[in-house]
Amino acid sequence: MSQSTNQITGSVESVLFRNEETGYTVLSVRPVAERQGDARRITVVGKCATVWQGEELTAEGVWTEDPRFGRQFKAASITCIAPTSKEGIRRFLASGLIRGIGPKLAEAIVNRFGSETIQILDKRPDRLREVTGLGRKKCDEIRKSWSDQRQSHDVMIYLQSQGIGTAMAARIWRRYGVDAIAIVIRNPYRLAEEVRGIGFLTADRIALQMGIAKDSEMRAEAGLLHCLNRAAEEEGHVYLRQSELFLVTNEALDIPVERLAEALNADAERGVVTIEEDRVYLATHFEDEQHIAQRIKLLLRTQPGFRPIQADKAVAWAEERMGISLASAQWRALMMALESKVSVITGGPGVGKTTIIKALASVYSFRKLRVFLAAPTGRAAKRMTESTGFPATTLHRLLKYNPQTGRFLYGADNRFKGDVFILDESSMLDASLTRSFLSALPDTAVLIFVGDTDQLPSVGAGNVLADLIASKVIPCTHLTTIFRQDASGLIVRNAHHVNQGEAFEKPAPGVESDFYFMEAQDPQKIQEMLLKMMTQRIPAKFGFDPLYDVQVLTPMRRAELGTDRLNALIQQQMNPTGETLWRGNTPFRKNDRVMQIANNYDKEVFNGDIGIVAQIDERGRSLTICFDGRYVDYQADELDELTLAYATSIHKSQGSEYPAVIIVLHTQHFKLLRKNLLYTAITRGKKLVVVIGSSKSVWIALHAEADAVRQTTLAERIRRLLEA
Repeated sequence: MSQSTNQITGSVESVLFRNEETGYTVLSVRPVAERQGDARRITVVGKCATVWQGEELTAEGVWTEDPRFGRQFKAASITCIAPTSKEGIRRFLASGLIRGIGPKLAEAIVNRFGSETIQILDKRPDRLREVTGLGRKKCDEIRKSWSDQRQSHDVMIYLQSQGIGTAMAARIWRRYGVDAIAIVIRNPYRLAEEVRGIGFLTADRIALQMGIAKDSEMRAEAGLLHCLNRAAEEEGHVYLRQSELFLVTNEALDIPVERLAEALNADAERGVVTIEEDRVYLATHFEDEQHIAQRIKLLLRTQPGFRPIQADKAVAWAEERMGISLASAQWRALMMALESKVSVITGGPGVGKTTIIKALASVYSFRKLRVFLAAPTGRAAKRMTESTGFPATTLHRLLKYNPQTGRFLYGADNRFKGDVFILDESSMLDASLTRSFLSALPDTAVLIFVGDTDQLPSVGAGNVLADLIASKVIPCTHLTTIFRQDASGLIVRNAHHVNQGEAFEKPAPGVESDFYFMEAQDPQKIQEMLLKMMTQRIPAKFGFDPLYDVQVLTPMRRAELGTDRLNALIQQQMNPTGETLWRGNTPFRKNDRVMQIANNYDKEVFNGDIGIVAQIDERGRSLTICFDGRYVDYQADELDELTLAYATSIHKSQGSEYPAVIIVLHTQHFKLLRKNLLYTAITRGKKLVVVIGSSKSVWIALHAEADAVRQTTLAERIRRLLEA
């Protein structure tokens, strides 16, 4: 039997809980009928755009009985307006809504203007000078804050009416301010291009809800950009052929090809896409490739800024200095790098890439040259430092972001002051970051790329390392002989087995190993085995700390064995209670392991950085995270940049290395199961790798067809420029 809808009105006594992302709010409300002398309060739960203590409230909904919190009014809609009673106005102003007004000043203002206070603030804020002790500067501060809040309130209400969540509406307000409503009405697709966290699908839903036609030119132009972006983000393509672009956009948005052709020309005229032959690029991707090719040509054709090094003597010196004897392949790689202006060293795990980096850094440093070691991620840079003994940094930190200009400090107009640059984990380089880095290199610099082309390619668009090698005009050494062996060395050997499409090599019975495969078919059984392995067996047998040393890797985010579900299970097992800050359905608690999932240059925290929650402030709606000893604060509306990281995707683990890795594999991941995915996962483990899953899923990964080759033209551009 359905409950009848009721309506209540009253004043907001206090905001008991509020999720800024969803707008879900728990309020203590004094009903209008009980304002005179009756202290009764009711609890109202529901979603609303904005709400402040003291506001007048009207809510429609039903009465419910919560087993934990008792009788509540569950509101389907909540409407708030500025209060009308003197007490309501006082509480409203004292709530912290207006900068410069605290409880004492709120009381003084209401004592002076009474029930007309809101009208005074709206229309005659100059009269605030009538309040004893209020000077001009303070009045101006209050006037501006009041105006901002009123405008923000109107914008938030409008955006909520268009189905936009609270946190998203707040970002739109911060981006556009008082112009937000006009911009959304004129072209809602701008949101997808200009507001962080709003994608095309959200903007499209808003647009269609507002009555914009499905085949409108505005939608067609935005749809083409969306499909090009999706091809870049999901498949790494720098371009799509025109026929392919029309096909995928027509299938996704049901827009006639004729209209798409018109829209493509309009996008080209606006300069947001570039058409070359039958290839269509986002303009930024086209410029990235062109610039990289031009910089590579200039680097190769400019002499180093230091006198030549006698390579054979330098290699012999490095052997003696490091107390090692280099294999012939390593010797050749070192000779090539020392004799080349730009070079590439590639190969799998254990083939001696780190030894070569250390030798190169030693030789160049001994010559008193300025040597820079860098990698795309913080973890890769840290590992580079630990393994070579030379300081390394991330490319982002090397380039130094300037928040005032929104650009990197170093670039074409302000080049690095350095002689030699060695980049590790170069398979992770996308075209955009590579362009920024090469722009900042002095023409006289020596540049050495080091990486493993058999790993997963970059998350961003492009396939830079593979394209540099494919150009066949850049000196390259491919190392294949395995040198690194541990007690039984199965991590390295099995990584190479996987790369060759071969089955796992198993440890001998009764022999302790660094690699184990545990067969399990049922997803729930895999979950149980994972939890026991992470929290009990690995710590007990190998002494690893489950919070700091053990990383769970899985191919995908969703499904029973995706990162979302596994993180929830592991958190419940390892960190189930304590002060909590919510982002949607995700709770964050002190000592949680978390990952940054977007570059934040202001905070100097980048996509893939992992930290530990050091502090939670429930009342202030903020938390503090420790990233490798550096503490960074986050407000509630910034939590969409974070995710729990007890388990992470294999893609997100690129460039990282962990003492112990648990890899989850199941046939539910079949769309992503590939050799390079499994190979990348195994090579993340430093001392221990445990694979939990089905033999069938491993077989699929070893035998599935390779991912489609990324559509790039960088190799061709480099070759064409150097042959000219």
